[in-house]
Amino acid sequence: MKVLLTGAAGFIGMHTALSLLQRGDEVVGVDNLNDYYDPKLKQARLEILQRQAGFQFLRLDLADRADVRRLFAEGGFDSVVHLAAQAGVRYSIENPDAYVDSNLVGFANVLEGCRHAKVKHLVYASSSSVYGGNTKLPFAEADQVDHPVSLYAATKKANELMAHTYSHLYAIPTTGLRFFTVYGPWGRPDMAYFLFAQAIVGGKPIKVFDESRMLRDFTYIDDIVEGVVRTLDRPPSVVSNADATHEAPYRVLNIGNNAPVALSTFIETLETKIGKKAERIHLPMQPGDVVATYADTSLLNQLTGFAPSTPLATGLGKFVDWYRSFYSV
Repeated sequence: MKVLLTGAAGFIGMHTALSLLQRGDEVVGVDNLNDYYDPKLKQARLEILQRQAGFQFLRLDLADRADVRRLFAEGGFDSVVHLAAQAGVRYSIENPDAYVDSNLVGFANVLEGCRHAKVKHLVYASSSSVYGGNTKLPFAEADQVDHPVSLYAATKKANELMAHTYSHLYAIPTTGLRFFTVYGPWGRPDMAYFLFAQAIVGGKPIKVFDESRMLRDFTYIDDIVEGVVRTLDRPPSVVSNADATHEAPYRVLNIGNNAPVALSTFIETLETKIGKKAERIHLPMQPGDVVATYADTSLLNQLTGFAPSTPLATGLGKFVDWYRSFYSV
Protein backbone atom coordinates (compact mmCIF):
# COMPACT_ATOMS: atom_id res chain seq x y z
CA MET A 1 0.00 0.00 0.00
CA LYS A 2 0.87 3.65 -0.21
CA VAL A 3 0.25 4.95 3.29
CA LEU A 4 0.10 8.51 4.58
CA LEU A 5 1.41 8.53 8.15
CA THR A 6 0.98 11.73 10.15
CA GLY A 7 3.17 12.42 13.16
CA ALA A 8 5.96 10.44 11.52
CA ALA A 9 8.70 11.98 13.69
CA GLY A 10 6.82 11.10 16.85
CA PHE A 11 7.34 8.13 19.15
CA ILE A 12 4.58 5.86 17.86
CA GLY A 13 4.85 7.34 14.37
CA MET A 14 8.48 6.38 13.87
CA HIS A 15 7.97 2.79 15.03
CA THR A 16 4.82 2.38 12.93
CA ALA A 17 6.52 3.77 9.84
CA LEU A 18 9.41 1.33 10.26
CA SER A 19 7.02 -1.60 10.55
CA LEU A 20 5.12 -0.60 7.41
CA LEU A 21 8.33 -0.03 5.46
CA GLN A 22 9.80 -3.35 6.54
CA ARG A 23 6.84 -5.22 5.10
CA GLY A 24 7.12 -3.37 1.78
CA ASP A 25 4.63 -0.53 2.02
CA GLU A 26 5.42 2.94 0.67
CA VAL A 27 5.14 5.54 3.43
CA VAL A 28 4.74 9.30 3.10
CA GLY A 29 5.41 10.74 6.53
CA VAL A 30 4.35 14.22 7.59
CA ASP A 31 5.14 16.12 10.78
CA ASN A 32 5.32 19.78 11.77
CA LEU A 33 8.34 19.12 14.03
CA ASN A 34 7.07 21.46 16.74
CA ASP A 35 9.04 22.15 19.92
CA TYR A 36 6.60 20.66 22.47
CA TYR A 37 9.63 18.58 23.46
CA ASP A 38 13.24 18.53 22.26
CA PRO A 39 13.15 18.67 18.43
CA LYS A 40 16.55 16.93 18.37
CA LEU A 41 14.86 13.68 19.41
CA LYS A 42 12.34 14.08 16.60
CA GLN A 43 15.13 14.76 14.13
CA ALA A 44 17.00 11.66 15.30
CA ARG A 45 13.90 9.52 14.73
CA LEU A 46 13.42 11.11 11.33
CA GLU A 47 17.00 10.39 10.30
CA ILE A 48 16.38 6.69 10.90
CA LEU A 49 13.30 6.77 8.69
CA GLN A 50 15.00 8.73 5.92
CA ARG A 51 17.57 5.97 5.56
CA GLN A 52 14.81 3.50 4.66
CA ALA A 53 13.78 2.71 1.10
CA GLY A 54 10.20 3.67 0.34
CA PHE A 55 10.00 6.59 2.80
CA GLN A 56 9.30 10.20 1.89
CA PHE A 57 9.05 13.04 4.42
CA LEU A 58 7.10 16.28 4.17
CA ARG A 59 7.19 18.97 6.83
CA LEU A 60 3.60 20.12 7.08
CA ASP A 61 1.15 21.54 9.61
CA LEU A 62 -2.16 19.68 9.42
CA ALA A 63 -3.99 22.79 10.61
CA ASP A 64 -3.14 24.40 7.25
CA ARG A 65 -6.21 23.53 5.18
CA ALA A 66 -4.71 24.40 1.80
CA ASP A 67 -1.56 22.34 2.37
CA VAL A 68 -3.55 19.30 3.53
CA ARG A 69 -5.90 19.58 0.57
CA ARG A 70 -2.90 19.63 -1.78
CA LEU A 71 -1.27 16.70 0.06
CA PHE A 72 -4.28 14.46 -0.50
CA ALA A 73 -4.93 15.65 -4.04
CA GLU A 74 -1.41 14.76 -5.12
CA GLY A 75 -0.71 11.81 -2.79
CA GLY A 76 -2.67 8.89 -4.20
CA PHE A 77 -2.86 7.28 -0.75
CA ASP A 78 -4.53 3.92 -0.21
CA SER A 79 -4.74 4.31 3.57
CA VAL A 80 -3.98 6.86 6.28
CA VAL A 81 -2.51 6.30 9.74
CA HIS A 82 -3.17 9.52 11.65
CA LEU A 83 -0.94 9.73 14.72
CA ALA A 84 -0.21 13.46 14.73
CA ALA A 85 -1.66 15.27 17.72
CA GLN A 86 -0.78 17.67 20.47
CA ALA A 87 -0.16 15.22 23.28
CA GLY A 88 -0.12 15.56 27.05
CA VAL A 89 -2.92 15.75 29.60
CA ARG A 90 -1.37 18.36 31.91
CA TYR A 91 -0.06 20.53 29.06
CA SER A 92 -3.62 20.83 27.71
CA ILE A 93 -4.58 22.76 30.83
CA GLU A 94 -1.85 25.32 30.18
CA ASN A 95 -2.03 25.56 26.37
CA PRO A 96 -5.54 24.80 25.12
CA ASP A 97 -5.07 26.55 21.77
CA ALA A 98 -2.46 24.00 20.67
CA TYR A 99 -5.00 21.19 21.16
CA VAL A 100 -7.74 22.95 19.24
CA ASP A 101 -5.44 23.62 16.28
CA SER A 102 -3.82 20.20 16.10
CA ASN A 103 -6.38 17.76 17.47
CA LEU A 104 -9.57 19.34 16.16
CA VAL A 105 -8.76 21.52 13.14
CA GLY A 106 -5.98 19.19 11.98
CA PHE A 107 -8.18 16.11 12.31
CA ALA A 108 -11.04 17.78 10.43
CA ASN A 109 -8.65 18.56 7.57
CA VAL A 110 -7.49 14.92 7.49
CA LEU A 111 -11.09 13.71 7.37
CA GLU A 112 -11.84 16.06 4.49
CA GLY A 113 -8.75 14.82 2.69
CA CYS A 114 -9.82 11.20 3.15
CA ARG A 115 -13.29 12.05 1.89
CA HIS A 116 -12.18 13.67 -1.35
CA ALA A 117 -9.35 11.20 -2.02
CA LYS A 118 -11.62 8.21 -1.34
CA VAL A 119 -9.12 6.67 1.08
CA LYS A 120 -9.84 3.00 1.79
CA HIS A 121 -9.15 3.12 5.55
CA LEU A 122 -8.33 5.81 8.10
CA VAL A 123 -6.76 4.54 11.32
CA TYR A 124 -6.30 7.28 13.93
CA ALA A 125 -4.97 7.59 17.45
CA SER A 126 -7.51 8.03 20.20
CA SER A 127 -6.60 7.58 23.85
CA SER A 128 -7.51 5.75 27.04
CA SER A 129 -8.05 9.23 28.50
CA VAL A 130 -11.53 9.29 26.90
CA TYR A 131 -12.68 6.98 29.70
CA GLY A 132 -12.21 9.86 32.14
CA GLY A 133 -13.11 9.01 35.70
CA ASN A 134 -14.87 5.74 34.85
CA THR A 135 -14.65 3.35 37.79
CA LYS A 136 -15.82 0.19 36.01
CA LEU A 137 -12.72 -1.85 35.18
CA PRO A 138 -11.49 -2.96 32.75
CA PHE A 139 -12.48 -0.21 30.30
CA ALA A 140 -14.49 -1.58 27.37
CA GLU A 141 -15.21 0.17 24.09
CA ALA A 142 -18.98 0.16 24.72
CA ASP A 143 -18.60 2.02 28.06
CA GLN A 144 -19.90 5.58 28.25
CA VAL A 145 -17.17 8.14 27.65
CA ASP A 146 -19.09 11.37 28.08
CA HIS A 147 -17.19 12.83 31.04
CA PRO A 148 -13.59 13.66 30.05
CA VAL A 149 -11.46 15.23 32.78
CA SER A 150 -8.98 17.05 30.53
CA LEU A 151 -9.16 19.04 27.30
CA TYR A 152 -6.82 16.49 25.71
CA ALA A 153 -9.32 13.73 26.48
CA ALA A 154 -12.17 15.88 25.17
CA THR A 155 -10.38 16.39 21.84
CA LYS A 156 -9.84 12.64 21.48
CA LYS A 157 -13.50 11.94 22.18
CA ALA A 158 -14.35 14.64 19.63
CA ASN A 159 -12.13 12.86 17.08
CA GLU A 160 -14.14 9.68 17.54
CA LEU A 161 -17.41 11.57 17.02
CA MET A 162 -16.07 13.36 13.95
CA ALA A 163 -14.82 10.08 12.47
CA HIS A 164 -18.21 8.44 13.02
CA THR A 165 -19.91 11.31 11.22
CA TYR A 166 -17.65 10.97 8.18
CA SER A 167 -18.03 7.20 8.19
CA HIS A 168 -21.80 7.56 8.30
CA LEU A 169 -22.13 10.36 5.73
CA TYR A 170 -19.43 9.39 3.26
CA ALA A 171 -18.82 5.65 3.92
CA ILE A 172 -15.18 6.26 4.86
CA PRO A 173 -13.91 3.24 6.86
CA THR A 174 -12.42 4.60 10.09
CA THR A 175 -10.86 2.91 13.12
CA GLY A 176 -10.00 4.79 16.30
CA LEU A 177 -7.39 3.19 18.54
CA ARG A 178 -7.51 3.98 22.24
CA PHE A 179 -3.86 3.68 23.31
CA PHE A 180 -3.05 2.88 26.94
CA THR A 181 0.14 4.45 28.41
CA VAL A 182 2.65 3.63 25.69
CA TYR A 183 6.32 3.25 26.67
CA GLY A 184 9.58 2.05 25.16
CA PRO A 185 12.73 3.12 23.26
CA TRP A 186 12.52 6.50 21.51
CA GLY A 187 9.66 7.50 23.82
CA ARG A 188 8.38 10.98 24.61
CA PRO A 189 10.48 12.92 27.16
CA ASP A 190 7.34 14.32 28.83
CA MET A 191 6.11 10.86 29.85
CA ALA A 192 6.51 9.83 33.49
CA TYR A 193 8.74 6.80 32.86
CA PHE A 194 11.14 8.94 30.79
CA LEU A 195 11.25 11.68 33.43
CA PHE A 196 11.79 9.05 36.13
CA ALA A 197 14.69 7.48 34.25
CA GLN A 198 16.25 10.87 33.58
CA ALA A 199 16.06 11.82 37.24
CA ILE A 200 17.24 8.47 38.65
CA VAL A 201 20.24 8.29 36.30
CA GLY A 202 21.08 11.91 37.13
CA GLY A 203 20.79 11.41 40.89
CA LYS A 204 17.80 13.72 41.25
CA PRO A 205 14.49 13.09 43.04
CA ILE A 206 11.40 12.02 41.13
CA LYS A 207 7.95 13.55 41.55
CA VAL A 208 5.41 10.83 42.28
CA PHE A 209 1.73 11.75 42.09
CA ASP A 210 -0.65 9.79 44.35
CA GLU A 211 1.57 6.70 44.31
CA SER A 212 -0.62 4.74 46.72
CA ARG A 213 -3.62 4.61 44.35
CA MET A 214 -2.28 5.05 40.83
CA LEU A 215 -2.64 2.10 38.42
CA ARG A 216 -1.64 2.20 34.76
CA ASP A 217 -1.99 -0.28 31.90
CA PHE A 218 1.55 0.22 30.57
CA THR A 219 1.77 -0.96 26.95
CA TYR A 220 5.06 -1.61 25.16
CA ILE A 221 5.59 0.18 21.85
CA ASP A 222 6.04 -2.99 19.77
CA ASP A 223 2.63 -4.22 20.93
CA ILE A 224 1.05 -0.90 20.00
CA VAL A 225 2.57 -1.00 16.52
CA GLU A 226 1.49 -4.61 15.98
CA GLY A 227 -2.05 -3.59 16.83
CA VAL A 228 -1.95 -0.56 14.52
CA VAL A 229 -0.65 -2.52 11.52
CA ARG A 230 -2.99 -5.48 11.96
CA THR A 231 -5.93 -3.13 12.32
CA LEU A 232 -4.93 -1.15 9.23
CA ASP A 233 -5.27 -4.31 7.14
CA ARG A 234 -8.85 -4.87 8.36
CA PRO A 235 -11.07 -1.89 7.50
CA PRO A 236 -14.51 -2.00 9.09
CA SER A 237 -17.63 -2.53 7.04
CA VAL A 238 -20.28 -2.03 9.73
CA VAL A 239 -20.43 -0.38 13.12
CA SER A 240 -19.07 -2.49 15.99
CA ASN A 241 -19.86 -0.27 18.98
CA ALA A 242 -22.95 -1.24 20.93
CA ASP A 243 -23.76 2.38 21.80
CA ALA A 244 -23.78 3.63 18.19
CA THR A 245 -27.18 4.14 16.62
CA HIS A 246 -26.39 4.35 12.90
CA GLU A 247 -24.74 1.75 10.73
CA ALA A 248 -21.39 2.97 9.42
CA PRO A 249 -17.95 1.54 8.53
CA TYR A 250 -16.65 2.70 11.89
CA ARG A 251 -15.07 1.12 14.95
CA VAL A 252 -13.13 2.01 18.08
CA LEU A 253 -10.66 -0.42 19.70
CA ASN A 254 -8.59 -0.51 22.86
CA ILE A 255 -4.88 -1.30 22.58
CA GLY A 256 -3.53 -1.93 26.06
CA ASN A 257 -1.60 -4.56 27.95
CA ASN A 258 -4.70 -5.78 29.82
CA ALA A 259 -2.59 -5.93 32.99
CA PRO A 260 -2.54 -2.72 35.08
CA VAL A 261 0.49 -2.14 37.27
CA ALA A 262 0.74 -0.10 40.45
CA LEU A 263 2.87 3.01 40.02
CA SER A 264 5.02 1.88 42.97
CA THR A 265 5.73 -1.44 41.19
CA PHE A 266 6.56 0.38 37.99
CA ILE A 267 9.10 2.58 39.77
CA GLU A 268 10.66 -0.39 41.55
CA THR A 269 11.06 -2.23 38.22
CA LEU A 270 12.65 0.83 36.65
CA GLU A 271 15.03 1.16 39.62
CA THR A 272 16.07 -2.47 39.14
CA LYS A 273 16.77 -2.00 35.43
CA ILE A 274 18.76 1.18 36.06
CA GLY A 275 20.51 -0.30 39.09
CA LYS A 276 19.86 2.70 41.29
CA LYS A 277 17.25 3.69 43.86
CA ALA A 278 15.07 6.76 43.37
CA GLU A 279 14.52 9.52 45.89
CA ARG A 280 10.77 10.18 45.83
CA ILE A 281 8.86 13.41 46.36
CA HIS A 282 5.23 12.47 47.05
CA LEU A 283 2.59 14.80 45.63
CA PRO A 284 -1.22 14.68 45.27
CA MET A 285 -2.92 13.69 42.02
CA GLN A 286 -2.83 16.45 39.41
CA PRO A 287 -5.82 18.04 37.61
CA GLY A 288 -6.74 15.97 34.54
CA ASP A 289 -5.24 12.73 35.88
CA VAL A 290 -7.25 9.59 36.61
CA VAL A 291 -6.63 6.95 39.25
CA ALA A 292 -6.58 3.84 37.06
CA THR A 293 -6.49 2.67 33.46
CA TYR A 294 -7.15 -0.92 32.40
CA ALA A 295 -7.90 -2.08 28.86
CA ASP A 296 -10.37 -4.76 27.86
CA THR A 297 -8.71 -5.97 24.64
CA SER A 298 -11.19 -8.68 23.66
CA LEU A 299 -12.43 -6.78 20.58
CA LEU A 300 -8.87 -6.26 19.31
CA ASN A 301 -8.13 -9.93 19.82
CA GLN A 302 -11.35 -10.96 18.12
CA LEU A 303 -10.60 -8.79 15.08
CA THR A 304 -6.87 -9.42 14.67
CA GLY A 305 -6.00 -12.49 16.73
CA PHE A 306 -3.54 -10.33 18.66
CA ALA A 307 -3.37 -8.99 22.20
CA PRO A 308 -0.46 -7.02 23.74
CA SER A 309 1.53 -9.12 26.19
CA THR A 310 5.08 -7.74 26.62
CA PRO A 311 6.00 -8.02 30.34
CA LEU A 312 6.83 -4.74 32.05
CA ALA A 313 10.32 -5.89 33.06
CA THR A 314 11.14 -6.79 29.45
CA GLY A 315 9.86 -3.52 28.03
CA LEU A 316 11.51 -1.33 30.65
CA GLY A 317 14.78 -3.20 30.18
CA LYS A 318 14.75 -2.34 26.48
CA PHE A 319 13.89 1.27 27.23
CA VAL A 320 16.73 1.66 29.74
CA ASP A 321 19.21 0.09 27.30
CA TRP A 322 18.12 2.58 24.61
CA TYR A 323 18.19 5.52 27.04
CA ARG A 324 21.73 4.80 28.19
CA SER A 325 22.89 4.37 24.57
CA PHE A 326 21.15 7.42 23.14
CA TYR A 327 22.19 9.79 25.92
CA SER A 328 25.57 8.11 26.59
CA VAL A 329 24.91 7.69 30.33
